[in-house]
Amino acid sequence: MTAQSDAIDKIKTGYTFTTPSIDLGVLMVDGQPDPDVRIRLSLSMLNRHGLVAGATGTGKTRTLQLLAEAISRAGVSVFAADIKGDLSGIAIPGEASEKLLARTQKIGQDWQPAGCPTEFYALGGQGTGVPLRATVSSFGPILLSKVLGLNETQESSLGLVFHYADTQGLPLLDLADLRELLVYLTGDDGKAELKEIGGLSAATVGVILRSLVTLQTQGADEFFGEPEFDTRDLIRTAADGKGVISLLELPNLQDRPAIFSTFLMWVLADLFHDLPEIGDVDVPKLVFFFDEAHLLFDGASKAFLDAIGQTVRLIRSKGVGIFFVTQSPTDVPDNVLAQLGSRVQHQLRAHTPNDAKALKATVQTYPTSQYDLAETLQALGIGEAIVTVLNPDGAPTPVAWTRMMAPQASMGPMPADWMTKGVAASAMQAKYGQDINRDSAYEILTRKLEAGAAAAQAQAEADAQAKDQAKEQAAQAKADAAAQPRAPRQSSRPAPKSGVEKVLGSATFWNQVIRVGGQVVRTMWGTARRS
Repeated sequence: MTAQSDAIDKIKTGYTFTTPSIDLGVLMVDGQPDPDVRIRLSLSMLNRHGLVAGATGTGKTRTLQLLAEAISRAGVSVFAADIKGDLSGIAIPGEASEKLLARTQKIGQDWQPAGCPTEFYALGGQGTGVPLRATVSSFGPILLSKVLGLNETQESSLGLVFHYADTQGLPLLDLADLRELLVYLTGDDGKAELKEIGGLSAATVGVILRSLVTLQTQGADEFFGEPEFDTRDLIRTAADGKGVISLLELPNLQDRPAIFSTFLMWVLADLFHDLPEIGDVDVPKLVFFFDEAHLLFDGASKAFLDAIGQTVRLIRSKGVGIFFVTQSPTDVPDNVLAQLGSRVQHQLRAHTPNDAKALKATVQTYPTSQYDLAETLQALGIGEAIVTVLNPDGAPTPVAWTRMMAPQASMGPMPADWMTKGVAASAMQAKYGQDINRDSAYEILTRKLEAGAAAAQAQAEADAQAKDQAKEQAAQAKADAAAQPRAPRQSSRPAPKSGVEKVLGSATFWNQVIRVGGQVVRTMWGTARRS
């Protein structure tokens, strides 16, 4: 037996599982597919996460579609972000062509056109799909701080704001609520209320407000609000037992990467909070696919990256698997990449020094194999990949040059009118389609400030009236004193004056009357203003 046949037998044995599995493709031998050596992935290893990588045009999006279809047929729910808008065809059967059938026959694939049950979503309704929204309160200060890139001090301050909102019954539903509360708590009225539990510096609030503006420019206003999406609605099966594929449309994503990151982190955090701990299972509940994963990590703070790493590590015990789809493995941070058990690497190119460096780094992450991976990764054809996954025992399978299976659903976008009709008829549209704008912090604080302004106006009018009354009383006192009758003269010698007469006739007395009257007006006016 030759070394090559030994290697083929080793690969065949390494991918022969007794547990429920999905087919990825067949082994390539001497440049030709070998239908007898199937490359598989055990369903029990889906929650050990994975990576699909490759240069533009090498077939990674079709691999994403292939995986999503196979997982759905296995009865597992799927979530995928449709970055380029070409995944929507997964809902309708594919069309046979001479080229497609020649390819599938060559790899021994019994190709039959078939669509998958699909639900279309859009962030805040921007696009064709059921609107996805979340409230600011549900994000909480820690996650929102990470998204905004705040430091520890700023995060602590934002936590204080949320604490105040919670204890005072001020719902933070959208960004307008948070902005209004920040402004209120740094104003004259809010400072006193917050003093007992701490305070907010104007500089810190300025940083938070500027970060909120940046988030708003990326479409956050449409995303934050109600009705809030229940992430458990992502875990659904159709009547035929297939898992529902939830497809999120992200138009103009390049201009809004922070919204992408915000939503994904919130969904994962919400699922992790709500789903029970189930440990290792034969079949997961849900598999996430994050296409264009570099957008998730580009420009992210260390705190945000740490949060992603922790979430990826812990969420598998909730029955959730995550697959990152990107151009190069180097797009994914090391602490996340180390947790991805399955690897499907399409062609890499080394046209620049950075490309060559990325290629070298990629080769070093693979187990020892019979391939010269630095050469093989550049020689892969479209729809071919270097594959290694975890077997049901959790050990890496042999590295295999694989010709990937073809998707059975349409590989083009669904017609727009079909999608629109499907969304309109969806039960999810009936549940989440209508925007709700109920009473929240913005309205409550606005009414409070308006009531305070009205009270101040009323007090000002009362103070003015009191001032006028004081003036009238002083004038009346002077007039009464001047009207007092003088005693008749009995002789040329003036009679001695009584004590009262001496006081009323004194200039010092009238000076004192005027001074006291003025002091009362000033004091009453000042006290009213302080009130």
